Amino acid sequence: MRMMMKFSAPAETSNKAFLDGSMAKIIEEVIDKLKPEAAYFAPIDGKRGGMLFFEMAEPSQIIEACEPFFLNWSAHVEFMPVMNADDLRKGFAAMAEK
Repeated sequence: MRMMMKFSAPAETSNKAFLDGSMAKIIEEVIDKLKPEAAYFAPIDGKRGGMLFFEMAEPSQIIEACEPFFLNWSAHVEFMPVMNADDLRKGFAAMAEK
């Protein structure tokens, strides 16, 4: 299932990681593991943050996706199932058949 993982990290815990370079390393490691189809980074609610869109094969992937953000930055992490335009069309077509 395609998921969006949104994270935001408070300045207090992410400043050090930003300055020592570990933030970039952790983000790269998560991207390498999840292989997201898209990744966007921006301030979220005034905190460093981002959104990764990836295919979640099993719920156990939640741990490998979010723990680096929890453990290193005390980040807030949310998951939400999402659709692309093709998925939306498929859903509309299935509903039209009923």
